[in-house]
Amino acid sequence: MKKQNDNTQMATTRKGLWHLLMGLVVIVSGFILMMGGAPEDPEVFNWSIFDFRRLVAAPLVIIAGLVLIVIAIMRRPAPDKEEDAR
Repeated sequence: MKKQNDNTQMATTRKGLWHLLMGLVVIVSGFILMMGGAPEDPEVFNWSIFDFRRLVAAPLVIIAGLVLIVIAIMRRPAPDKEEDAR
């Protein structure tokens, strides 16, 4: 008869959770970069909404955060040394 494994461990490791948290921080910072650009006077068009920061930098930062999160989720944890001895 086969012995069942005790699956009480979390699916991700502490390092994976840390990468996940850092990805969320990077995404939030990308949204912060995208904020602003609203004119004080609604009758005047404000060209600052087309700045490099809002059109290029902020979306790239958000995509980098998403990539970090995907890596954190998909990364396979290193096997424990105890399991290698078996």
